[in-house]
Amino acid sequence: MEKAIKQNKMGTMPVGRLLFSMSLPMVISMLVQALYNVVDSVFVARIDTAIAANGVNNALTAVGLAYPIQFLMVAFAVGTAVGMNSLMSRRLGEKRHEEANSAASNGLFLEFVSAMVFLVLGLTCVRPFLKIFTSDAEVLDLGVSYLKICMVFCLGIFIHLGFDRILQSMGKTGLSMAAQLAGAVTNIVLDPLMIFGYWGFPKMGIAGAAAATVIGQWVSMIVAALLVVLGKHEIKVSFKHFKPSGESIKEIYRVGAPSIVMQGIGSVMNTGMNFVLSRFLTDGMGVAIMNIYYKMQSLIFMPMFGITNASMSIIAFNFGAKDYKRLMRTWRITLVVCIIIMSLGLLCFQIFPEPIVRIFDTDGAITGEGIRAFKTISLHFPIAAICIVCGTLFQATGRGFYSMIVSLMRQLVALLPAAAILALATGKLSAVWWSFIIAEFMSLAVSLICMKRLYKKELKPIKEMNT
Repeated sequence: MEKAIKQNKMGTMPVGRLLFSMSLPMVISMLVQALYNVVDSVFVARIDTAIAANGVNNALTAVGLAYPIQFLMVAFAVGTAVGMNSLMSRRLGEKRHEEANSAASNGLFLEFVSAMVFLVLGLTCVRPFLKIFTSDAEVLDLGVSYLKICMVFCLGIFIHLGFDRILQSMGKTGLSMAAQLAGAVTNIVLDPLMIFGYWGFPKMGIAGAAAATVIGQWVSMIVAALLVVLGKHEIKVSFKHFKPSGESIKEIYRVGAPSIVMQGIGSVMNTGMNFVLSRFLTDGMGVAIMNIYYKMQSLIFMPMFGITNASMSIIAFNFGAKDYKRLMRTWRITLVVCIIIMSLGLLCFQIFPEPIVRIFDTDGAITGEGIRAFKTISLHFPIAAICIVCGTLFQATGRGFYSMIVSLMRQLVALLPAAAILALATGKLSAVWWSFIIAEFMSLAVSLICMKRLYKKELKPIKEMNT
């Protein structure tokens, strides 16, 4: 075991080749994940429901209202998994493999507990939550049908992400990709069958979209679990005589809790934006446009997240190994690549917004406003790349609190107030989209301040140690 750890590729392989080899499978799998979210919304937009006065399909609006809670579930699942990944990678870099094993087992335990909490909330709180945003009976019923299924059967996404980050922490991103692809392909195949009742399947409508989603998540969970448990890896997961370790849980949440808060803030932001768009403005189409935008945005952001996830494991390993040169080279390459990706995304959204929006809007009711939203919001993409890559460094070095502060300042201190002020001052939906630009500049300023503090307290001492 000691020999295997010493020869871990994250400490020996040339950084550029290592980052490429680890991130490529993750980029592919995350692109497919983003694609099935898009496909899901495309099918939902074609469900035979009533059309609101503004021309928006009620099913699409219902999914948009459910999105913040789905985002919150992902926040808890991913946040815990980020804490696991950071701790496991650092312990492997420090050659403390027993503690890496403990981090894996305790992280999976925490994922299970989180899933049980959302199961209970799914049985009790869905309808009261959705009533905050709509008085339309059909939108409410559709939203309840969709969201309740996603929450009650959410165990798949929580446990899958736990096993997924175990694979990533060891650099086994190809195996991680296999598990994610299995679930994504299952979801894409089942969507039309379960929504529209093809090939003998029952016609379930919006409930079919939710069922296809959770079945895909469970498939990913099963595949990832088998790959971890049956494979010969540096990290071993065992629940024989398992007792929760306070030390491991504390370390997981030292990075994971800020990440949960950071992404949970995104859920609060989405909820707040839905409130602004549905209550402060009278046209009512803003929720549907935001839902479309976020699904299409994920096709740009997910490849970047694939790279930053791979980068986090490499940085955390070399931070634990006190190798400043490899740590910073990984971060710089990640920064350049992510800026390029987001710049290409910016060009795409500026040049092709109309055909993108029309994928979801066959009647053209929201195309004009959708084009304005895509062109305006996408202006922040390159700046977002810098902030996200800085956040990756914060989390990899165990300073997730910095990422939380950046996210808090961006989404709650800047974005929501700016959106509300612009909506009330102008009464125009098009003005609200500029709040994203305002918020991203604040995020950049706070990120640079935190980077300066991180360098002074954590990175400079390692640099001096290496010279």
